[in-house]
Amino acid sequence: MHAKDFFGEKVKKIRLDWMLTRFMNPKASRSIQVTVSVSFTIVALVCMLAMGASLYQRFAMRSDKMLTEGARQTLDGIVINLEDYLRSMRRMSDAIYYNVVKDQDISKETPVAQMNLLYEAHKDYLISLALYNSEGELICASPVGVEKSDVDVTTQSWFSNAIKKPENLHFSQPHVQNIFVDDPAYRYYWVTSLSRAVELNNGGAPQMGVLLIDMNYAVIEDMMKAMNGNTSEQYVYLCDRNGSIIYHPMLMQISAGLITENNTQAATYDDGSHRELFNGEDRIVTVATMSYTGWKLVSVIPAGNTYRGLKDIRYFVVMIISITLLAMLILNRFVAERVTSPIIRLNDSIKDIEMGKANPEVYIGGPAEIEHLGKTLRSSYDQIGRLMKDMVASQEEKRKSELDALQSQINPHFLYNTLDSIVWMIEGGKNDEAVYMITQLASLFRVALSGGKTIITIEDEMRHAGNYMNIQKVRFKDAFTVDFEIDERIKKLCTVKLIVQPILENAVYYGVKGMEDGEISVKGVLADDGDVYITVTDNGYGMNEEQLEFLLTDNTRARKKGSGVGLINVQRRIKLRFGEQYGLKIESEPDEGTNVTIHLPAIEYNEENFKRLEGGKEQDA
Repeated sequence: MHAKDFFGEKVKKIRLDWMLTRFMNPKASRSIQVTVSVSFTIVALVCMLAMGASLYQRFAMRSDKMLTEGARQTLDGIVINLEDYLRSMRRMSDAIYYNVVKDQDISKETPVAQMNLLYEAHKDYLISLALYNSEGELICASPVGVEKSDVDVTTQSWFSNAIKKPENLHFSQPHVQNIFVDDPAYRYYWVTSLSRAVELNNGGAPQMGVLLIDMNYAVIEDMMKAMNGNTSEQYVYLCDRNGSIIYHPMLMQISAGLITENNTQAATYDDGSHRELFNGEDRIVTVATMSYTGWKLVSVIPAGNTYRGLKDIRYFVVMIISITLLAMLILNRFVAERVTSPIIRLNDSIKDIEMGKANPEVYIGGPAEIEHLGKTLRSSYDQIGRLMKDMVASQEEKRKSELDALQSQINPHFLYNTLDSIVWMIEGGKNDEAVYMITQLASLFRVALSGGKTIITIEDEMRHAGNYMNIQKVRFKDAFTVDFEIDERIKKLCTVKLIVQPILENAVYYGVKGMEDGEISVKGVLADDGDVYITVTDNGYGMNEEQLEFLLTDNTRARKKGSGVGLINVQRRIKLRFGEQYGLKIESEPDEGTNVTIHLPAIEYNEENFKRLEGGKEQDA
């Protein structure tokens, strides 16, 4: 851990311990009294806010209840009026059926005169009366009696519903009356049809028929308009039990697709008030169901309307809380400034320490406890500084010792074999080959020694690796080929020395040794992520997953003799010098070869970087 981070954690712990001690100590001084005073002020303010919010909420709930009760009373009134109207239509239907149609023999005379009388008595509420037989043939009608030529009433819902369910009275959706042609004005009347099955007397033989009463839709429309008034924010509409709209103040906009209504969902609601969210708007929906027809009157009130009457109360509560808060802030400012000034100055000193400021000035003064804290903080800072210097020096010394120990693990086995090969060449009279071997060996050890440096350029590391492979090719009589392909951009970047040669040694001894067509390639690139990747690839025997699993660990099952400084040695030296995110990656398949990738940071080789990586050592001229 860095010295500044370590000290920052210590300072935070001291600050936390100090705050806990100050707030929990029963023998607190004046500063604690101010803190308690502020705490009570906050509690009082919170209570005031809670009380104001509670009162405001109660007023809002009361306003909401008043609106919903008003909507319910209004709905009850219109329900009574609509039910009276529909009840009168049902009574007329009964009167026509039982007093006129049932006793009349239609084979001799149609009841048109009686129907005309009933129509004249109720023409303000009616458009027409008509009587049909079961085949859809018109028997009589009032006030007109000639159908359009292209009308087939058997296909219309009011007729089919009456035939299918003769025991019920059926009310249709509003529609344009389009059956009769005597008076062209009737073609454009909107009506709601009441139909029922009746029993006709046709020469003494009973026959099923249908009685149609076209009620004037304008009567229902006038009732609904009177309720809705001129506002579009809250309104009432009428739908049937399936949600189909019978009347809506904005029916034209709905039909044109400009707006939508939640009528299908509203039809499923029970009578009473409900809260719903529709098209992003919170609404209060009150539903009342009409008897017999099952029609539903639906009142819609935006939830925001419930709070409009509370503006004055809201402003009053906000004003009182704001004035009280302002007074408390002004009073506390004068009281707390004098008391908290020493604490603020001490806190500023702690901030300077946390920010890593060199030789920060720690405030020592104020009340006795603040002065004691300042002295303790100053002493702790000095002591931690000394400890951190010792710790950093110890860690650096440990790191250097570990690197030196790893560097000293070079196996002399390769040197023994090479010298033995040179002696063999001299004895065999192959002096030119012996000279070439000695030259390559000298160059190899020149790089290996590097004046005691551990950081060299990638170019020098590649030269060392080339010398090594030249020696090995002579020893193994060119039994394999080697190809170096190094990006020019990385040659002047930093690397830990002797990291490629151990990998090449493994590629020779455990990869292509004994093969007739062995191939080894070394590639170095500067990747898109800004890092350096050096890859050593061979087409040798490869290895299985178990060997790969332990190859870069201390497990001896995967480590073999004769591997130079070893892959684990290379892995440790790279991580110790550059960080845990760098190192080796090995990929291999049996009989498919092995691919070892060295991951290094792209650090330019210069005096500053050399000294930093070498731990302060001067670079040789």
